This record gives sequence, structure tokens and C-alpha cells, in this order.
Amino acid sequence: MSKSILAVDDSTTIRQMVSLTLKSAGYEVTEAVDGQDGLAKAKGRSFNLVLTDQNMPRMDGLSLVKSLRGLPEYKTAPILMLTTESSDEMKSKGRAAGATGWLVKPFDPPRLLEVVRKVLG
Repeated sequence: MSKSILAVDDSTTIRQMVSLTLKSAGYEVTEAVDGQDGLAKAKGRSFNLVLTDQNMPRMDGLSLVKSLRGLPEYKTAPILMLTTESSDEMKSKGRAAGATGWLVKPFDPPRLLEVVRKVLG
């Protein structure tokens, strides 16, 4: 069975690029338009990996990470931040919230796949 990934980003273009990249490598991808949408979809089922942007309306990425970490099925699941934010301070906040890793946009599709394969084992 293929691994399932939740891709959360308010940018339609980024969501489509991420989805296309991951689907072409055989992953099952569910898209969410912001943190609240992502949290609702995550509560409905268990994903093997969550990929989220930071700056989104309604609920940002760090809030989503904290909320997911509060759910039993996401206590140890890999959660990657895929964002334009690249400051050490923001990365520290991400680690503190429970993010597994950090990728900076614009992303390189082969690099994204490499990181996803690594965290999914």
C-alpha cells in the first residue's frame, strides 16, 4: 500500500506542484487549503506524513503542528514545514512546535522526494 501524505498550503500552485511531485513517485496525496482544513482532514484519517506551509490564513503552520502533535495518531508522525520562512528563529519555533524537518520554497522536486523518502523510512 502506498504511503499517504497530507499537503497543506494556501497557494494552489504550490499544492499542485507538491501533489504532482509526490504522486509521480507513487505517494497518495490529500490537499488542504490552510491549517484548519488540514487539521480537519488529519482528524478524519491517519496520514504517514504531513507537509505544511507556515504562512496561511485561519491557522498557520506552527499552530497546525502543535494541534497535530496533540492527537495520538500524530504524536510521532513526521511533519515537514515547506515554507519561504528560513530564519533560524523560525526553524527553532518549528522544532519547539514538533516539526520533524524544514524545507525552504521554492522547493526542488528531487530534494523534496529525497527528504520525504528519508523521513518515511
